Amino acid sequence: MEKKSFLQTINLFIRSSIFSFIMFTSIVIYSFICVLCSPLPLYYRYKLITSFTKFIIWTLKIICQVDYKIDGLENIPKDRNGVILSKHQSTWETFFLPGIFFEPTIILKKELLWVPFFGWGLAITSPIAIDRKNKSTAMEQIIIKGKKRLDEGRWILIFPEGTRIPYGEVGKYRLGGARLAVETGYPVIPVAHDAGRYWPRRGFIKIPGTVHMVIGPLIETKGRTAEDVMEEAKNWIENTVKKL
Repeated sequence: MEKKSFLQTINLFIRSSIFSFIMFTSIVIYSFICVLCSPLPLYYRYKLITSFTKFIIWTLKIICQVDYKIDGLENIPKDRNGVILSKHQSTWETFFLPGIFFEPTIILKKELLWVPFFGWGLAITSPIAIDRKNKSTAMEQIIIKGKKRLDEGRWILIFPEGTRIPYGEVGKYRLGGARLAVETGYPVIPVAHDAGRYWPRRGFIKIPGTVHMVIGPLIETKGRTAEDVMEEAKNWIENTVKKL
């Protein structure tokens, strides 16, 4: 039994190593392509990025046997956009979510844009990069730039916990995304998943299985407080994660 367990671990390590090599090699290649394509309109730049993210999700499935299923796609309206508040457990959702929402603007810490290769790809998606050290300025940037992106018809993607939280744990939900939604009158759409089970935070080995993601119903924000909206979104997300 122990021998089988050891062999399984070796097998998972080899698969994860192959996947990591392909992922990082493709990141380097795509980063140079992104730089060359940066003058193109956003539509084409996003096509480039989503082709990369879909390739990574497909490669993960083929090599590491990490599949996915998604419920609630019907909750994404075709005639409206808004603020996506997603659970953040893994790197997986950062690859997956841009492919199912229309050209989402990601709100992220500006330091990520300085990361070689990876940051170059992020930069061409026209993200909202904030300085977390200056909270008042950061919130102002989120509201001003976020409203502009929303008015352009784009979704705003925010991970309210701010960082990846291990599966089974709950991080501190920050109010930035809810404040943006309340200030602009756009709705919130919550997203729950269990990706941390299979692509753990800071974990090298990928565990075979099926990531389950659920897109929740729209949460209207007009006439409400940011605290109220965030509490509803958090409760839905965490209660849904417990059921997965």
